[in-house]
Amino acid sequence: QVRVAESGGGSVQAGGSLRLACAISGYIDNSDTVAWFRQAPGKGREGVAASGGTITRYANFVGGRFTVSQDSATNTHYLQMDDLKPDDTAMYYCAATRGRRPWSLLLNGAEYTYWGQGTQVTVSS
Repeated sequence: QVRVAESGGGSVQAGGSLRLACAISGYIDNSDTVAWFRQAPGKGREGVAASGGTITRYANFVGGRFTVSQDSATNTHYLQMDDLKPDDTAMYYCAATRGRRPWSLLLNGAEYTYWGQGTQVTVSS
């Protein structure tokens, strides 16, 4: 049984930082793929970042502000978000899927099987 749980969301002012954590249990390991998505009110879900094996892809709106990392011992994945902007306000979701995906599909939500409940990020101006 795979479980995905996000934490670390909150409210910050523009220019601030947050680190989101995604704890995964149940047969998702370093050979698999983990991603972050977000959805703002009135907008569709957007891929933010994804990692599978040694490959990491960021959405172009990240603009160098976000970094993913992993604690392999606990299978906890992190999304470090710096220089946050009001447009980053959204519900952020962690997702995982078994196996790897090609570059073109890493940020495609349809590729992911396991999803967390989301953590809210609010950035005020």
